[in-house]
Amino acid sequence: MKPRVGISRCLLGDDVRYDGTNRLSAVVADLTALLDWVPICPEVEVGMGVPREPIQLMRHAPGVRSGAESVRLKGVDSREDWTDRMDRWACTRVTELAAAGISGVVLKARSPSCGPRGVLVHDNNGDSTPTGRGLFADALAAAMPGLPMIDEEALEDWQTRERFLQTVRAFAAAATRDR
Repeated sequence: MKPRVGISRCLLGDDVRYDGTNRLSAVVADLTALLDWVPICPEVEVGMGVPREPIQLMRHAPGVRSGAESVRLKGVDSREDWTDRMDRWACTRVTELAAAGISGVVLKARSPSCGPRGVLVHDNNGDSTPTGRGLFADALAAAMPGLPMIDEEALEDWQTRERFLQTVRAFAAAATRDR
């Protein structure tokens, strides 16, 4: 039986990105024979349309956790605040994914919802630093400690890809033993 792994839908070729495109990944396509994909798109699932206004993480002291930062998730132009909706949705979705028995997740690099690391955090002066983590990725890490998590760019390196697959298999085996 193939391990179940969550994946950002855009990496599977679904046109769900803010601009109505996808980021189909050849490496992801190659892994389809080894993994049972569980598609996820936080931005679509939280109610943002396709196409939609781009969003970004904004540094904000009383915000929510994003890696080492405290942030709000806002529309780039409108400044519409999606933080609370994303936070509520992520808690529910993470519970569903845990119940579905996922053993890892492949997320879109640098996405303000999915990026597992290196997501830009902006401030009101127009400066940004790559110190954030997507709000959904952060919720996954908090709720499922040790869950193997990677972005599609890291999968390009065959050694990193093999380590990810090994940790996914180990996570799946441990979950099976714990049932």
